[in-house]
Amino acid sequence: MLVTRYGHAALLVESGATRILIDPGTFSRDAVFDLTGLDAIVVTHQHPDHVDPDRIGDLLEANPGATLLADPETAARLGSPWRAHRDGELTLVGDLELTGVGEWHAVIAEPLPRVANVGVLVTASGEPTLFHPGDSYAVAPPEVDVLAVPLSAPWTKVAETIEFVGRVGPKVMFPIHDCTVSEAGHGVYWQHVSRFGGVPDARDLPQDGTLDM
Repeated sequence: MLVTRYGHAALLVESGATRILIDPGTFSRDAVFDLTGLDAIVVTHQHPDHVDPDRIGDLLEANPGATLLADPETAARLGSPWRAHRDGELTLVGDLELTGVGEWHAVIAEPLPRVANVGVLVTASGEPTLFHPGDSYAVAPPEVDVLAVPLSAPWTKVAETIEFVGRVGPKVMFPIHDCTVSEAGHGVYWQHVSRFGGVPDARDLPQDGTLDM
């Protein structure tokens, strides 16, 4: 399995000939919207840093055969051919199995309405299992090998991130959702999470880095 970051929460996951893109949002690298040959595009929730409303259409045109999965609210907003991806639902895409995890975005502030959030487990026979939780620490699925951990957000703090990492218990982790802090701030957050999260292989994968597992 090959995982490439495209900035913030956007990940390209490749296994064999199968290519899955997760959360191409406004903070993503421009190059993510030039990708072709995608077998699926997965959106965890409707916030623009996870799905760019101005550029998602061009990405779909460049990948007309891709399976399109999103949480139920986002699927309804984007319309056909997007399909609702719900907690526990499994979708087969080429060599990969995509399983929905969770239902709700973490609370940002009590006056703000919560939106749906469905993370995704990505796995295949003989491959490690990757978990991208979107914007929630609510669910820690079992047997996760690789965790893409949201490092900084208006809805969390470092102690909660460390607690979540401990509950998931991955063998490998790397940061996502880190465009909300400066480069200097990133180092402070990552130092705490990597030091106290208890993960054997904690990799500070850069915004355009690649992980080969």
